[in-house]
Formats: sequence, structure tokens, C-alpha cells
Amino acid sequence: MREPKVHVGILSETKIEFIFPDTYRVNEEEVSGKQLVLFDNGKILWKNNRYDELLFEPLREDTDSFELLDVTIGINFHWERKENQRFHGALKFIVEDEKITGINVIHVEDYLTSVISSEMSATASLELLKAHAVISRSWLLCQLKVESGKLKVAMQHNNAANSQLSTFNFQLIKWYDREDHVHFDVCADDHCQRYQGITRASTEMVEQAIQATRGQALTYEDKICDARFSKCCGGAFEEFQYCWEDVKHPYLVKQRDSKKAIFLPDLRIHSEAEKWIRTSPDAFCNTKEKRILSQVLNNYDQETTDFYRWKVEYTQEELAKLIFQRSGIDYGQVIDLIPIERGTSARISKLKIIGTKKTLIIGKELEIRRTLSPSHLYSSAFVVDKTEVKNGIPGKFILTGAGWGHGVGLCQIGAAVMGEQGYAYDEILLHYYIGAAIEKLY
Repeated sequence: MREPKVHVGILSETKIEFIFPDTYRVNEEEVSGKQLVLFDNGKILWKNNRYDELLFEPLREDTDSFELLDVTIGINFHWERKENQRFHGALKFIVEDEKITGINVIHVEDYLTSVISSEMSATASLELLKAHAVISRSWLLCQLKVESGKLKVAMQHNNAANSQLSTFNFQLIKWYDREDHVHFDVCADDHCQRYQGITRASTEMVEQAIQATRGQALTYEDKICDARFSKCCGGAFEEFQYCWEDVKHPYLVKQRDSKKAIFLPDLRIHSEAEKWIRTSPDAFCNTKEKRILSQVLNNYDQETTDFYRWKVEYTQEELAKLIFQRSGIDYGQVIDLIPIERGTSARISKLKIIGTKKTLIIGKELEIRRTLSPSHLYSSAFVVDKTEVKNGIPGKFILTGAGWGHGVGLCQIGAAVMGEQGYAYDEILLHYYIGAAIEKLY
């Protein structure tokens, strides 16, 4: 099997500026320097001509690069910002949703070099970088429909929408997955895997990790694993079905993030979840060592470091206004937030919002996090305290929570600690993906 290429959606705007420091070719024409494309009545306007699609290809694929200006990173997160980014490979433009989408077409291994440097610090330990290379490759190849046993690549797109909605029984249940993308394989933001081209300088260690694991993927019964990962599990692994569609993957099951303390209470029970969240149980990811955290967290991720256990406070006015702005639903004053269903890490997958005007159950975890934060709540593993209650209406809500992200699969901070403690990359991987194997596909 040959190494496949991946189509990565970088940005979508009505106007995109970009620069070719090196010479690129489009429609047999060689171009360089600063360029501009505009959305114009359903077409791409470039140099006074209109196109349905444009593909700029490098003359020297291994070395040539292009630069995209004003790319938004950290979409909807507290550190959202714009920056100029540089990429190897080809640059493709298509029309999508009344805008122009810029797509980077690049070999999988080159893509991974950037992902590892973008998802975490390029100064992370070698074993952590190797583990992350394998899971990032596995997740990607799973999306590209690479079949482990047959070693066959079917580069088709899945057009099924993964945002699911159910309004019966007063429920609004949604989840989001990469198949929201129809015209490219993956996006460049945290919705898929954080990818910033060669903007984040890779190191010899990153390149060594990619080469040492080249073509390796996690498999389970001859199928490539859907190798999810998040920043911090909060001490316990979440199961896939509580975050996305109701499919149980046998390698993504509940377990404590520890080798010393193995017992894990049933965190689906609210009383057990409350005890877990209000304490600080032993776990690999229970660390505040800056030296370790800096291996995983880039500068903007380190703007806040309380994520193993965290706290958020809202006044009644703040919370009611926030929920209305984020959901578009007017609940009136908020009377209560009640967990209806929790997953195996104590993350809430169904939450009842009781208001003076409306009561509704929402889910899954990401929808809850989006509804209860101006950006994203660290996680949906939280308990609620209500204070200053007058006439049954709380004046303040205090959310005490655990972890950062969905908690499924590899816990990046826990894996960093394991690497520091001397665990090899395969031991790290098989701790988080239970019963999986590591297979070389190309």
C-alpha cells in the first residue's frame, strides 16, 4: 500500500489572500508572489477570471510551500485568534456555502508532522510523540476508510451528517463529528485534529517520532481504531457512545487513568460522580508540573492550567443570558441544571435545563459544553451548586468539574506523565486503547 494523501480544510472566507514564496503551477501556468481570490456570484474570482475550482501544485513537492493569511485558529475557544500560516503540498480552492474554502492537499506523514507539533509542544518526550503519531495516524486513516486487513484505501467522502437531533420527549440531543465535512477529509481545527502546517516549527524529535512509527496504526480485529484523544480525562476514561453515536467500541471502554489505583467507582451514578469530582483522585493526568504540562500545552493552552479539577461561577443573569445566546432558546430564569445521564467518566451526556419559561433535556457532551460557556466548558463532568436562592430562583450557580475535553481514548496529559515515568509508546497506547494492537500498514 502506498502512503495516501489527505485533503485538509484550512479556512473558509469570501476573500482569501495567500503568498507563493516558491513557484507553483495552476492550469499549466506558473505563479509566485502574493495572490487574492474572491467569492463572486457562486464562482472563484482570480486574476479577473472565474472558476469552479482552482488547484495550485508545487513544482518541488518536498520543499515548496505557500502561506495563507489571516487563518482563524481555536475557533470558539477562549484563545481564538488569527495568524498567518505556511504549508507544504498543494493548495486547492472550492466554492462552499457562499464562500471559498482553502484546502491543503498533502501526504499523510507530512500532515502528521504538523499535527504532532500543533497538538502539543514539539519538545515533548520521544515516547509521547511516538504514541501521538500512531493515534493521529490511526484516527486519520480511519476517516479515510483505509482497511487494515485488505490494505486498501477508498478515498471517498462520507456525506452523512453527524449532527444528530432529537426533539421528542422534550429532548435536544446533538453530537458533532468529522463527517460534518463533505468536500474535504478533515479540518485544521480542534473539531478534527489541530493542524497548522509548518507554522509551528517541528523538531528533530518530532520527525524522529514520525519516522520511527511510519505507517503504524492501532487496530482491533483487523480494523483501524477510531483513535480519539483529548487533553485531560479527569482520571477516568469516557466511552465513545456517550459522546457520539450509540456505538460501543471495545477498545474505548471505561478504566481508571492509573496503574497504581485500579478501582473505578461507577461514575454513571450521580452520588459516585459527585464524590469523584469533588475530590482529586490519583491518576496519571493529576499533575501540575509545568515541565510536563509544557510538553502537551502550547503557550495559548497554558493561559489557564486548572483543568484536572476546575470551577466556574455564574450569576442568574449571566447564566440565563448565556444559555439564550448560545442555544437560541429562552428558558427564562434558570431554576436548575439536573444531570439525567452520565457516562463512565462522570461526563454528563444528557442535562435537563429547568427554566421559568421552558424545560428541556440537551446533549450530548459537546452540546452541553457549548451551551454553558461563551466558548467551550472544559468538560461536561461537573456538579452544580446553587446559592442565594430566593423564591425558588437561585442567584448564583457554581459548576465544579473534572477534565478537559471529551475524555475518550488517549489522555494527552496522562500520556505525557507516563512518558516521563519511563513507559514506552506501545505501553502508553495499550493503556488507553484496551485490547488494541499496533500494525504497520505501509
